Amino acid sequence: MTSNAARRLTTQLTMTALALPLGVASLAGVASAAPAPAQSISAPATSTSARTFAATTSTNPVDRHLTGTLPDGSTWQIDVPAGWNGKLVLFSHGFRTGTDNPSFDAGWAPTSAALQERGWAVAQSSYARTGWALGSAVDDQIGTLSEFKRLVGEPTRTVAVGRSMGGLVSSLLAERPDADIDGAVSTCGLLGGGLNLNNYQLDGAQAIASLLLPGEPIKLTKFSSVSEAAASAQRLGDAVTAAMATPAGRARVSLAATLMNMARWATGDMPPAPRDAEAILKAQVSYLPGTLIMAMTRRVDIQQVSGGDSGWTKGVDYARLLARSGQRANVATLYRAAGLDLRKDLDTITATADVTADRAAIRWMLRTSVPTGKLRVPVLTTHTLADPAAPVEYQSEYAAKVKRAGRSSLLKQAYVQRVGHCTFTVAENLAAVGAMDARLTTGRWGRVATTRGLQEAALATGTTTAAFVDDRPEPFVNDRADRMTRWGGRHGH
Repeated sequence: MTSNAARRLTTQLTMTALALPLGVASLAGVASAAPAPAQSISAPATSTSARTFAATTSTNPVDRHLTGTLPDGSTWQIDVPAGWNGKLVLFSHGFRTGTDNPSFDAGWAPTSAALQERGWAVAQSSYARTGWALGSAVDDQIGTLSEFKRLVGEPTRTVAVGRSMGGLVSSLLAERPDADIDGAVSTCGLLGGGLNLNNYQLDGAQAIASLLLPGEPIKLTKFSSVSEAAASAQRLGDAVTAAMATPAGRARVSLAATLMNMARWATGDMPPAPRDAEAILKAQVSYLPGTLIMAMTRRVDIQQVSGGDSGWTKGVDYARLLARSGQRANVATLYRAAGLDLRKDLDTITATADVTADRAAIRWMLRTSVPTGKLRVPVLTTHTLADPAAPVEYQSEYAAKVKRAGRSSLLKQAYVQRVGHCTFTVAENLAAVGAMDARLTTGRWGRVATTRGLQEAALATGTTTAAFVDDRPEPFVNDRADRMTRWGGRHGH
């Protein structure tokens, strides 16, 4: 997963304490707690972004704290420090469960405070609803920026920053001609978009249902309630747990987990070796039952807001999906050890795949929740290597989309050697914003968004540890959005 050279670079620059795997509660879209501090060795602060944040650290108190409500009911808040440097971060939060919908985000608060100490203003909104809020989130952020200009003044620079679902929001802002932002930073972003989110999760569930519960009627989409979704998820999770008792079961769980892009690293100070099939399976299965519950219960909210379910399995060739996966060799290893016919199981998954999508939901997703890659401003993405809620493979799909749009010069991608969803340290977040700031100042990326440049900048902040590392994510094999004709091709309709 990570090259030896990348591992050496990380060892040279920092010794990192890694977060524990996420449970169901911490997969809830707000980030889990930041990892425990680690001891870091010093590194020279030579990059522009490192100099910027190292030199401007202060203890500026908040000069102005403003709040308000947009016409659609979204609330917003603006914090402007004394000695404001004229720059603004427009922050977009992630998926929220329940009804509580404040304008602030608790997981983002430490980074927000650190930015304000360095002279940056921060603006953020609640969006008009909780859950999958893409129907209004981009416009709510644009509205919040308009309120900032009206009440505070025109910022000299605006950087949109988002986490998880908010990372998708920030990338969509980077495509909007009316957003009036200068750059965007997407952290742990759902950059495959809503259509691919629904479908990659469905592909894993389809594999579990067809191979581990053959003939049992298991509902995978179009749930009437959260409790119905939770019951299906629990049944699938129980089947996974039971299957791990036999070699045949473990092989089939490996296939399902791979089709669902489960993270391949859960514990220890380094990821498993790329071809250690058993260790990778152990990590994947530690996430899989909880991720099923998270994905399937949230599907209910996404159905409600989009006017139906945008996922489908009918017509999908699952042998072709696995053939594109970087994990196909590990799956094959476990199948050989179990004496099973992998091709036969793939044919079974394909033959029993009969889920169809709703056209209205696909229309809604394409209109609101799918990036095109047609960037208008520079974008920097950051992602942990083992993210069970937003697979790192999203980054490969997003880079390919940006390349097809002819905008690759505007995109840089960075990786953090850590387990968990959005488990970035304050130092890493500051380094990402600083790199974008430097890119906007100089008009070129230079070295500020390289692994070494980001690591140096993070350590120079003097806040927390950092673990930027080189990586090349494996392909995202479940893409539907870029293989559709008018209604999603011939599949599912």
